[in-house]
Amino acid sequence: MSDSVDPNELNKAKLNLETAKIAWEDLQRYFASGHLLAVAPDLDIVAVAHSISIDDKATVEVWLNEKKLGPVSDDQARNWHEQKADLWAVVVRPWVLVQDRN
Repeated sequence: MSDSVDPNELNKAKLNLETAKIAWEDLQRYFASGHLLAVAPDLDIVAVAHSISIDDKATVEVWLNEKKLGPVSDDQARNWHEQKADLWAVVVRPWVLVQDRN
């Protein structure tokens, strides 16, 4: 039996601990700078963050092509602003990933 820790599982656990709810108003500066990516509600935000952090281009490309991951649109930003939304977020530099789970 091995006592070694799987680095992928360790990374996922770290990202999970760094994921938190945050008010849209606190995310607006990241939106303005173009560093905010929206994650579809049917995806696991931690799994997406992990794939980005390990540079899993094939998986990320599938999500981009399926429009399950991508820049936050002006309409979505406006909607979140009007709703005073709280979103789930996690940082994977240079990106901030956000997910509306309401």
